[in-house]
Amino acid sequence: MAWTWRFEKSDGTEVRPAVEPEEFTTQGDAETWLGENWKELREGGADQVHLSEDATVIYGPMSLHPAE
Repeated sequence: MAWTWRFEKSDGTEVRPAVEPEEFTTQGDAETWLGENWKELREGGADQVHLSEDATVIYGPMSLHPAE
């Protein structure tokens, strides 16, 4: 199983991430990576992310911006 992130603008358009992720073997590894890189991803143009396990979306969109 592979865990992957999809990076999007707020309108759902896919964008290339500023920090290139790997394919993760666990959900925890994927979430830890996002926690370490979310600021750079947001600064690079991503507004939200989706987490998938293989072809199944687990959750998202999840904003990379602080709650207002």
